[in-house]
Amino acid sequence: MHPPQPVIGQPNTRQSKRRSHRWLSWLFTALLVFSLSVGLDHAMGAEPAVARSDFQWDLPNWVPKPVVPSDNPMSVAKVELGRHLFYEPRLSATGDFSCATCHVQALAFTDGEKTSPGATGQLHHLNSMSLTNVAYNSVQTWANPLMQHLEQQMLIPLFGEDPIELGMAGKELELLSMLREDPEYRAQFKTAFVEADPVSVRNITQAIAAFERTLVSFNSPYDRYRYGGDRTAISDSAKRGEALFTSERMECFHCHGGLNFSDSARHERSGFTEVAFHNTGLYNLDGNGAYPPGNTGVAEVTLDPHDMGRFRAPTLRNIALTAPYMHDGSISSLSEVIDHYAAGGRTISEGPFAGVGSENPLKSSFIKGFSITASEKQDLIAFLESLTDETFVTNPAFADPSVRNEAQ
Repeated sequence: MHPPQPVIGQPNTRQSKRRSHRWLSWLFTALLVFSLSVGLDHAMGAEPAVARSDFQWDLPNWVPKPVVPSDNPMSVAKVELGRHLFYEPRLSATGDFSCATCHVQALAFTDGEKTSPGATGQLHHLNSMSLTNVAYNSVQTWANPLMQHLEQQMLIPLFGEDPIELGMAGKELELLSMLREDPEYRAQFKTAFVEADPVSVRNITQAIAAFERTLVSFNSPYDRYRYGGDRTAISDSAKRGEALFTSERMECFHCHGGLNFSDSARHERSGFTEVAFHNTGLYNLDGNGAYPPGNTGVAEVTLDPHDMGRFRAPTLRNIALTAPYMHDGSISSLSEVIDHYAAGGRTISEGPFAGVGSENPLKSSFIKGFSITASEKQDLIAFLESLTDETFVTNPAFADPSVRNEAQ
């Protein structure tokens, strides 16, 4: 006997309450963002920071710089403060959870989990996204077209209530007191910002965003082959895989193109800002394109049924390190991901999410399906593996400063 099927279009009371709670959470966060932009600085005793120019981007010549908000210029001191805050467990309600809990450097700043629990144990409904080259994203998160800046996004894990990640909603004053009473943080905030009392929510988000913008990865074997002139940097198999990846037969490059292998990107040389979301036919619960309730992509933000199942194409840089895959971590390997796209969508034969994804009427026109031999599949995987940047996942500048200090 199959488990009961969810009734699409008629959410039950629990789902309705959860959606309402999520909207309230988003509304709270939106208000907080607005407050940050127009007045919370003063409420928290902060004034806008001034520009400092001592930060130098460590980028190859062929890579353009990311776009940095004019009200949050990069500085060495701010980046270092942001690194400490990124790894700081006292930024969570339980004191044992940090940004780095779900964004582990060795895993290209993902966590290896299908979906991740927050500080209180509540399970997130989305897979932890890689922070590789997050500075080049034109929008943040999987499916929120309104989330355009890292400073905005940082408020979600800090204060969001559905799901709870760091769980600091209602604990803002405790958070600021903790940082003010810590002599090292007090000194770091003084160095990074110019206000009389620089410890503020605004400056916390600005410092962490500044650190995250330094998480750049452009030194993979493929980069050395394609842009560095090293013809031996990748295998012949990977070279064949590149040809498949950029072919019209596979269609991969349409959604995973450009310097960051994503079609939602921007940088200082961008002629325009790319923003795109796609329904890949991962689900089709009702034959009309429905995705699992509570995880429906852009439609949750826009309430437009045509946005059902649309999610942002993530970067493929370091993709071999970031399994499991897709927005909900429901595919465990690169081989299975290729099978999904080759079939033009995923078929789930039984259970609450049963459906034929290839027949999803809302599916992207790029997801047509294709034939691929076993050897071609290995070539495509070899190409994807050539995008792994070992220097990125071992760079001490991105590591937990407390671990490095203990080792010294």
